[in-house]
Amino acid sequence: MKRIYPDIHSLLDIPRLQRINRFSLRLIVVVRNSYAVHSDCSIKLIYLNNSISNRLLNVTTTKNTTPKIVIIGAGFGGLFAAKGLRRTDAEITIIDQQNHHLFQPLLYQVATAGLSPSDIAWPIRNILKKNRNVKVLLDTVTGINTEDSEVLLGDKTLPFDYLIIATGARHTYFGNDDWEQHAPGLKSIDDATNIRRQILMAFEQAEMCTDENERKRHLTFAIVGAGPTGVELAGTIAELASRTLAEDFRQIDSRSARVLLLEGGTRVLPTFPEKLSRYAKHALNNLGVEVLLEHSVTDCNDRGVVVSGEEIPCATILWAAGVQASPAGRWLNSETDKAGRVLVSPDLSVKEHMNIFVIGDTALIKDNAGLPVPGTAPAAKQQGRYVAKLISNRLLDKADSKAFRYKDYGNLATIGRKSAVIDMPRFRMKGFLAWIIWVLVHIYFLIGVRAPLAVATKWAWQYLTFGRGARLITGKKKEHSE
Repeated sequence: MKRIYPDIHSLLDIPRLQRINRFSLRLIVVVRNSYAVHSDCSIKLIYLNNSISNRLLNVTTTKNTTPKIVIIGAGFGGLFAAKGLRRTDAEITIIDQQNHHLFQPLLYQVATAGLSPSDIAWPIRNILKKNRNVKVLLDTVTGINTEDSEVLLGDKTLPFDYLIIATGARHTYFGNDDWEQHAPGLKSIDDATNIRRQILMAFEQAEMCTDENERKRHLTFAIVGAGPTGVELAGTIAELASRTLAEDFRQIDSRSARVLLLEGGTRVLPTFPEKLSRYAKHALNNLGVEVLLEHSVTDCNDRGVVVSGEEIPCATILWAAGVQASPAGRWLNSETDKAGRVLVSPDLSVKEHMNIFVIGDTALIKDNAGLPVPGTAPAAKQQGRYVAKLISNRLLDKADSKAFRYKDYGNLATIGRKSAVIDMPRFRMKGFLAWIIWVLVHIYFLIGVRAPLAVATKWAWQYLTFGRGARLITGKKKEHSE
């Protein structure tokens, strides 16, 4: 049985054809560029003449059916889409593999023992508890049946009239997936707590070492990739070693730790203006970070990292060099770029499936300058709001929204405590004042938390006093095969 789509013009490839509203049970019979409306609920034949070569399409409708909207992913894009649909007369289901929404911009703070996981993650159900038309499912999507409009959940299926895919991205190792066991990336709470354990255990292991070379290996930290995540990790680890842990050990001097930031390109923060990149590199050097530019990583193993043919012994390697989109492109059998992002239409829908939308890190769309919209939280939020408005308009038989236009609010990155760089459309800033603005922006975007000011105050106090209250070593010891 085929579903009737609210946007029937997309099924038939007729630009701007009058849409059928299945929910008010109207069927449009198109004959030589004219139409008539029928109110009965029986099966109709839509006779299409001229431009589509007299094709026949069987359309079935069900009386008193509430439209079903499914959202895959409860990140920024999915969450803002759900919030934007809260007043629609529709059944909304949001699916995620985790039961929490994660404020990813502060994830590195958990990885470096600055904040606890509960400070930056909140239950999805709690965030959406006032949205009475939203149901939350803790499940894993295994595929999408586009022909029958169903999301596949293992051996279960979930039908939809509209689908929003906001599944985000994971780190990529550019074909060297075996490196992941030695160089973990940072995308989830589990990633962050595992990295926190690895960093803190490195100091503990060094404290017990009797061999000087092995002690140096444990006190060497290599971060691969000098984008915002890499810069923030490198600066924070350097301060952790030089200030926070300086008086905690007896056999080692944590200030002797070596922090390396490895970048294959010519500068750190390559998406920022060159002047801000130079400042960031200088600020990292002042923190004791060794920035190695034009140094490509060729191997990661138990002993350390191989950079431009030279092996650097180190016990901790962290990966911040690239991301790969979710398997949405494979689910949809759609065209993707090298990073796995789905090429979407100007309204963020998938070609040939105008009731399916892809947003956030999983989507590839260009901005006004012809550049790909960045995979950032502000971009995902804007896309979530846009798709919610577009679907709402369609359900109300209103005209479609204009094509999505990304509004660039700029980039921010922090370099340890008290220093940051800001690249806004109308101004650029660096130093302590930039750091203050960075803090205020993150407080403003702390969504879902019951006491954002309490979290922000705790976080700011730890920053200013060099305290790291979340220095707990939890989880199992990492094992390597010999």
